[in-house]
Amino acid sequence: MRTVVVAFTSVCLMLGSLGIYGNVPEGILKPLEPMPVHAYTTREIVDQLAGKHYVKATLNDSLSEKVFDKYLENLDPQKQYLLQSDIDAFEVYRTKIDDALVKGDLEPAFVIWNVYHNRLISRFEKVIAFLEAGIDHLDFSKDEELLLDRRDYPWATTEEELDASWRKRIKDAVLNLKLAGKEPERIQELLTKRYQSRLGLTRQTKSEDVYQLYINSFTETYDPHTQYYSPRSTENFNINMSLSLEGIGAVLQQEEEFTKVVSLVPAGPADKSKMLEPNDKIIGVGQNEDEIVDVIGWRLTDVVQLIRGKKNTMVWLDIIPSGLEASESRVIQITRNTVKLEEQAAKSEVIELEQFGQTYKVGVIDVPAFYSDFKAFQAGDRNYRSTTRDVRKLLQDLKRENIVGVIIDLRNNGGGSLTEAKQMTGLFIDRGPIVQIRYKSNRVELLSDKNPSTVYDGPLAVMVNRLSASASEIFAGAIQDYQRGVIIGSRTFGKGTVQTIVPLSRGQLKLTQMKFYRISGESNQHKGIIPDILYPANFDPETIGESALDDPLPWDTIRATLYRTKSLTGQLIPDLRNLHETRIKTDPAFIYEQEAIAYQRRQANSEMRSLNEKIRLEEKDETEQFWLALENKKRKSQGLDEIASLDELDQDHQSVAEATPAAVPSATAEETQSGEEDSLKGNEIATTAVSDSVIVPVKEESTKEEEDEEAYTPDAFISESGKILVDLITLQKLSASQHHKATAKR
Repeated sequence: MRTVVVAFTSVCLMLGSLGIYGNVPEGILKPLEPMPVHAYTTREIVDQLAGKHYVKATLNDSLSEKVFDKYLENLDPQKQYLLQSDIDAFEVYRTKIDDALVKGDLEPAFVIWNVYHNRLISRFEKVIAFLEAGIDHLDFSKDEELLLDRRDYPWATTEEELDASWRKRIKDAVLNLKLAGKEPERIQELLTKRYQSRLGLTRQTKSEDVYQLYINSFTETYDPHTQYYSPRSTENFNINMSLSLEGIGAVLQQEEEFTKVVSLVPAGPADKSKMLEPNDKIIGVGQNEDEIVDVIGWRLTDVVQLIRGKKNTMVWLDIIPSGLEASESRVIQITRNTVKLEEQAAKSEVIELEQFGQTYKVGVIDVPAFYSDFKAFQAGDRNYRSTTRDVRKLLQDLKRENIVGVIIDLRNNGGGSLTEAKQMTGLFIDRGPIVQIRYKSNRVELLSDKNPSTVYDGPLAVMVNRLSASASEIFAGAIQDYQRGVIIGSRTFGKGTVQTIVPLSRGQLKLTQMKFYRISGESNQHKGIIPDILYPANFDPETIGESALDDPLPWDTIRATLYRTKSLTGQLIPDLRNLHETRIKTDPAFIYEQEAIAYQRRQANSEMRSLNEKIRLEEKDETEQFWLALENKKRKSQGLDEIASLDELDQDHQSVAEATPAAVPSATAEETQSGEEDSLKGNEIATTAVSDSVIVPVKEESTKEEEDEEAYTPDAFISESGKILVDLITLQKLSASQHHKATAKR
């Protein structure tokens, strides 16, 4: 490692002589350097990729160029910080990264990072100075526009060029707040604090952060789902798979320099203590009362790490209760315990539908992920948590409610455990193959359900969308191939690869080692699952999905396996589709959703945004008029009174009239990240979720009692899916009756 550090220093000096630091103030921040263990871990990753990755790739100059470009793209995707001169100086590494990786030499990663980091800090300081000088000089009558996506544009050649771009960005931010009714003084204060917070967080970057970003720029050149997890990311990965952690049970978020409590996990340690409340600010954390560490200005992940701890241990928090000043802070003590993350668990509801002059009760099971507490299972815990176990219980509960059919809602379910997808499919079929797995050696393994019994054999619908991926596609594909149920929604993500978890000296590697195929022999790569009945797609397949990612594995097929369809549902699809299309022509709620999605898709395709206040006000008025007209169109069809303004709507029932609330990165005491793992012949296996970070939206505050009493209101797509199920039931009865009559005649 000593040679790496020496080389690192010499190259820094070399780049300085090339002028790469020419416009960056010296001494902004001490350069980050790799940890000694990073060199060995890098060599381990190189060996694992060479020997075990599904795709055989040669680590050569060509791959080096791809890593180089990917790293710069990951660092500065919108080309807002680095200059063309920086990129030119970095070119010395373009074809040398392959040799450096083999040696465990991280010089390219950290030299490039430190230049970028100084540019970043310098830029934020400029923005803060710009804001502190006042915003009165900004002219919103000029016909200027802001380019919304700079990815395909050249790098800026001068600081002045970047200054001009950033002036427009700040002007846009000011105008947004101005149109929201904020006063100039408040706008200046809000934006200054925003960038001061970003500057503070940027200064807290650690070498582990740089290493993970760089190594993942390398692994992504093999395929989009091979990733390195640092020790902290590994911990979050395991938490999300088990839906439990040991901590206090609080959802936290960063608010300026403070860590704020967003909500408490029901029945968690913090909730039971009655000492911590939403909107409290945590300013100190200690493992004993006498040594409380001041955490003001800390990164959220670092605060979370201090709060986490083993079950039955104590943590002391110095908090500023909601509404009080810093001088009124107090220290509280909470005993850590196991926290169940119920928000990510499967849950069910019953909806009632009026159709054909009758009332039908349909069960809806929302499955957000395919999870399994693998460690608890290995430890022999009979009550270990898993998707299949939870769904089994929910199905049993729903049957007692006398439901006529079941909807499995897999929308936005990014995947998870391969074994859970297989086992959950087994709840709906008596026995048979579920999915085929092809290894690097081309050996194909068949995973089957061998249990002759089912938990539910009634009418079934499965809802999917573009964010339904991986394990979700395995389940939906098997249900479709067996004609066991109707697949409804929009085309799925198209992820057909399987990952294993490989422990490393530091952290772990999620490595693509297999592809999965439907029992029909088709891969899900790129294509995804095409529903039997299509709904409007609220995600653009050109920008979201496997086919939109860099270097995805190709679509292909293998030989189909032997299987027998479980019903004649497939024969009824044309009739179901016709009934659906006829019904939605006059369904106010469905028409609303269709037109809302189409409008949002059009808006999302804008390349430029005006910085002229008059034009923006006109655009805002047009947008409000569109939503008002659409809302009144729906209300008129429903026999409701029209409204004069969107303000008249109850905020909690505004459908799509408002943009989805901005999500904030938060923590479940302890910041969770999604991941997946399971067991297949002793290996930890994951189909892998679409995203590896959980984003928890902040909602309006309400009491637990209010939430419990709040009635479940199905969206238009769930309601229509329920009606399709009722159509299926009716057609099945009609088909059975006709079959019976035909048999009787014979």
